[in-house]
Amino acid sequence: MIRGDLAVNETKLSNQIGGLELHPATDEELKAAGLVAGYASPIGVSNARIIADDSIQTGNNFVVGANEPGYHYTNANYPRDLAVEKVADIALAQDGSTCRQCGAKLTSTRGIEAGHVFKLGTKYSETVGATFLNREGKAQPLIMGCYGIGSGRLLACVIEQNYDEYGIIWPVSIAPFQVHIVSIGTNNPEVLAASETLYERLTQEGYEVMYDDRDESPGVKFNDADLLGIPVRLAVSRRTLKNGTFELKARWEQDRQYVPQDEIEAAIDQALQDGMSRI
Repeated sequence: MIRGDLAVNETKLSNQIGGLELHPATDEELKAAGLVAGYASPIGVSNARIIADDSIQTGNNFVVGANEPGYHYTNANYPRDLAVEKVADIALAQDGSTCRQCGAKLTSTRGIEAGHVFKLGTKYSETVGATFLNREGKAQPLIMGCYGIGSGRLLACVIEQNYDEYGIIWPVSIAPFQVHIVSIGTNNPEVLAASETLYERLTQEGYEVMYDDRDESPGVKFNDADLLGIPVRLAVSRRTLKNGTFELKARWEQDRQYVPQDEIEAAIDQALQDGMSRI
């Protein structure tokens, strides 16, 4: 039994009844216990164990089911009207609930299960005959456990902590590439040649480079670059070539800068170093 504005935490409830496995009651089980789904309460029930959440102690004059279709009782109070076997904390914690340890209010935030640990008991060790000798020299089945960390989930955790309205912002230390070259105007032989030369130059010097030479508009390419989130974006266009520069933009910065072509490595290194300091 629990207050209507709360939900049951099944693990807490299972712990209160000795770790038994829970399942939704069948129609036959409800009938045998004298309960009617949708109109259930402990009132008049004798053929069932009644575990109540301690929230029933913080209110009075409750409306409860009468175990008869279409009917409820009003002004029900504990313990006068509600006989229960045990009163315990079986409620699912919610934002604003009171912490049992310090009395402060709990806050809810999003999270990802990056890994897990399971206690397997002796189920598998008994199956394969894995044993150890106890102090008396008697063979006993091993108590087993397992754990796992999901690499895909870790990536999801990273993205949850590093993004904006435009897409991912990869941390420099784990980014799939360091530099994203965007060639603007691939139908221009000069721009295409300069982009490919820059790609070869940076690759030979050890940078991990993604090269976008698609026949798409600048807006599409820049939006895709933001979505992918590579730390450093370099744009090559007729305007930059005319000025003897490349356009550099760090993914986490709003502003872009025009760097002389012979200084581009130093500018990339500085941007990557700045990115490392963000962690």
